[in-house]
Amino acid sequence: MADNLPSEFDVIVIGTGLPESIIAAACSRSGQRVLHVDSRSYYGGNWASFSFSGLLSWVKEYQENNDVLTESSTWQEEILENEEAIPLSKKDKTIQHLEVFCYASQDPHEDAEEAGALQKNHASVVYAAAFACLSTEDESLSTVSCDLPAEPTPRTHPQSALEVKKAEAAGEKEIPSDKTSGEEGRENVPIVQNIEPPKKNRITYSQIIKEGRRFNIDLVSKVPCSRADVFNSKQLSMVEKRMLMKFLTFCMEYEEHPDDYQASEEITFSEYLKTQKLTPNLQYFVLHSIAMTSETSSSTVDGLKATKNFLNCLGRYGNTPFLFPLYGQGELPQCFCRMCAVFGGIYCLRHSIQCLVVDKESRKCKAVIDQFGQRIMSKHFLIEDSYFSETTCSHVQYRQISRAVLITDGSVLKTDSDQQISILTVPANEPGTFAVRVIELCSSTMTCMKGTYLVHLTCTSSKTAREDLEPVVQKLFTPNSETEIENEEVEKPRILWALYFNMRDSSDISRDCYRDLPSNIYVCSGPDCGIGNDNAVKQAEAIFQQICPNEDFCPPPPNPEDIVLDGDNSQPEASESIVTPENPTENASLGSPEEPQG
Repeated sequence: MADNLPSEFDVIVIGTGLPESIIAAACSRSGQRVLHVDSRSYYGGNWASFSFSGLLSWVKEYQENNDVLTESSTWQEEILENEEAIPLSKKDKTIQHLEVFCYASQDPHEDAEEAGALQKNHASVVYAAAFACLSTEDESLSTVSCDLPAEPTPRTHPQSALEVKKAEAAGEKEIPSDKTSGEEGRENVPIVQNIEPPKKNRITYSQIIKEGRRFNIDLVSKVPCSRADVFNSKQLSMVEKRMLMKFLTFCMEYEEHPDDYQASEEITFSEYLKTQKLTPNLQYFVLHSIAMTSETSSSTVDGLKATKNFLNCLGRYGNTPFLFPLYGQGELPQCFCRMCAVFGGIYCLRHSIQCLVVDKESRKCKAVIDQFGQRIMSKHFLIEDSYFSETTCSHVQYRQISRAVLITDGSVLKTDSDQQISILTVPANEPGTFAVRVIELCSSTMTCMKGTYLVHLTCTSSKTAREDLEPVVQKLFTPNSETEIENEEVEKPRILWALYFNMRDSSDISRDCYRDLPSNIYVCSGPDCGIGNDNAVKQAEAIFQQICPNEDFCPPPPNPEDIVLDGDNSQPEASESIVTPENPTENASLGSPEEPQG
């Protein structure tokens, strides 16, 4: 592949996360020659989505991350006397404290796996027969949901490169029948019908494996479509709704009345709400269900801005200000990768960059050297944070995000519809901890198999992910334990499978924290803890304007009727091969809830 790559580009992008993919697409569309490389075998980096077997492979990869092969250092021979090198990291250290638990029973009559799935072993999967006792203390939750239409017809979906292609064949295998005729000895046994009531079908681990291609499991969870009209909430009295309406009216126009909030700019939004004529219930409702900001770190202006943004987005696509991409958040980086390729960008997965080459005199980065020893020149270099070595990041102080992914057999919200997306905000219950955001996805989102729900839990880390999130998991769910009493009525949804991990949050790191970076190297961060993609979009736009200061950032696509083909002055007919996106994801899902575009 190295022999086929051009030796010079305008922009080299290392990493395929959302910010990098947006910038690559925007640069390619503005006429820049773009090379987009990633040492991983899948698009998206920490923004990726996986099928179930793909996720198991991702888990295995990080559990064996200590066994990284030592790559050749022949690139050092390529560095000239007037140059110096900035080595890049060979090991991804953005994921820590990864733990997997399987609560679903293994049917002894079934012995089938999706091809490409990892063998279950005690090192990577823990089968739990019991779970810690659930707390009986009541904890207030902020819960919202919206019903979805019937599940859409599955489309041909390009799975991530990590998923083995043989999965399709195994996923279509029939479950072997365990029925027997039972004819022998039948005359000596009296037949009694309806001795026991029919049992609810239990989902087994074998079923999850077989239907693994139905899952699209995000490493980060954003952009939910799950907001009902707040004024229909039964949690608020009529008096509180009037008070809320008055406050929200002010939030829509707060910039025109600076005297009403400037004295409170130095305090948190949570403290500011206490100074308004709002009940404690309303304060909680505004903070967690509308502004959806941090109780401890969001300023008054941040909270007012978030509240106004929420209100401005209501009604654009129904009663929700949010958009959620079918097949998961991982579709967003991929759609921008496709957009970049359409405009001539070149992509190389499983293609690692050994080092950056810096000219000593100008202090500008001039090239990269890849795993084959090829030197590739460029004017601008975009690099995702995780690719920098420990030396480059020696002064960087990272925060962490605690994440949990659950597969359950029921919804935490009891409604008539089983096709809905729900958000719950569980406030911090002790000092030093943070509120936990819970997003529950149904099968209509094309992220899980029928009969199951995919649940994402996220918070800023104070401990390991399991220590931070397990109390909330215990509060809302119960394990699908084989030791349960058969006739016991379980009110809470059962957990079938669970994954906990901590992810690096590099979103607020100043560029000055990285050691000795030339001015034409731009750093892109990984996912943050926010509910939307605002930070990634703002970051992408800021970097793009530095590279292409006179170009529009991601302008809307042209109207097909305005396109004039070369050598043809007539308007294109409907039969002509003009490709338009089936769903304009490039613009519609950039930064929920901030100004979604259609």
